[in-house]
Amino acid sequence: MQEWLESLMALLALPHYGLTTLFLVAFISATLLPLGSEPALFGLLKLNPELFWPAIAVATVGNTLGGMVDWWMGYGAHQAVDKWRHSRTHVKAIDWLERLGPKACFFSFLPVVGDPLCAVAGWLRLPLWPCSAWMLVGKLARYIVMTLVLMKLFPGGLPGITS
Repeated sequence: MQEWLESLMALLALPHYGLTTLFLVAFISATLLPLGSEPALFGLLKLNPELFWPAIAVATVGNTLGGMVDWWMGYGAHQAVDKWRHSRTHVKAIDWLERLGPKACFFSFLPVVGDPLCAVAGWLRLPLWPCSAWMLVGKLARYIVMTLVLMKLFPGGLPGITS
């Protein structure tokens, strides 16, 4: 099993598969799993600076699709959460989300709360496509800003990593 996993990781690490790997990392990191896709994006761009816009697009699409999976998980989990329906925190959060509607999904780029926000939007049965559009805008803005900041802070690459 270990050998298979190592060979898979070596295959995905090849420059030819860089955008595929970035897509997978961005997709997985948008689910409720604690994984960040920015280091993968930054690393790919340090190795292949000519892929700036394709990499931004691939990371954004992967992360948005992952957010849509969160939305569907929330949509399907509606019954399971009913027992917490009347807690004060729940009532405030639901009120805020209902007031903002799909626009709240713009904040899906935020650490810690962003991914669960997508799930709660699905749980509230906010419309999928407007929520997805707001997720896309927020995630695109995050990837552009984070990548430009990292490239400005580390013009030669991250310390200890040669390109």
